[in-house]
Amino acid sequence: MITNVSPVDWRDLQNRVSEILNQCGFRSEVEKKMQTLRGEVEIDVYAEENIKGRKYSIICECKHWKSAIPQNVIHGFRTVVQELGSNIGYIISTSSFQSGSIDSSQFTNIELLTWEEFQNNFFESWYENFFSPQVAKDLDPLLSYVEYILPRWFDKLSDSDKESYLVLKEKYHSFGWIVMSFTPYARMGNNVSIPSLPLSLRITDEEYVKNIPSDIMNETAYLEFMEKIISYGNIAIAEFRQYRDKVLNEAGDYIID
Repeated sequence: MITNVSPVDWRDLQNRVSEILNQCGFRSEVEKKMQTLRGEVEIDVYAEENIKGRKYSIICECKHWKSAIPQNVIHGFRTVVQELGSNIGYIISTSSFQSGSIDSSQFTNIELLTWEEFQNNFFESWYENFFSPQVAKDLDPLLSYVEYILPRWFDKLSDSDKESYLVLKEKYHSFGWIVMSFTPYARMGNNVSIPSLPLSLRITDEEYVKNIPSDIMNETAYLEFMEKIISYGNIAIAEFRQYRDKVLNEAGDYIID
């Protein structure tokens, strides 16, 4: 699951759908006005991407309803998708779909998805295009601090600061290697799967995870997990940099990580 947060209304639903598609690499717009043979229509979410020079476009209709979506909604939406020539249309609902709706979408380029199913459909693309690169971008300094090779400025520290730095390195060592498993570096080999959540179900060595907050260990949604590890990782980076920042070159500039 990308997120455990449920949209509060139809506008929130379409904004979240659009944001996920943008993060997957699409160019996405909400409430886009488009021209059909029958006149102008407003599309809840329109998104397109170019794959090797070929345009791929999708249309999403977002329904924040409590009742099941009826068949007539599918008929009207299918007409719009056909007239606009889009590759596929998604009706995304916070509720369910009537049996007639499901029948009407069979053998068409219309897919009926709940909010949870939409996330599952786009999860791997979202992970590879957004989650993993964002973790690497924000926490790359931490990965360099916890690796076995010490930074080049380490020898310039006082003996007491060296000792404190090594204690800090030990504190964040396991967290750093867990972070590494979610970066693109970890998926450079063949058939490397996306690490599963929550961490607490697959990492049970208490000594290994003793310095990792329980809310990180128990998080089940990847967006919230990303936000938590970046927040905690930034705290760690700041702690390491207090020692780096003591080491200045003759011009008074910081030595690069």
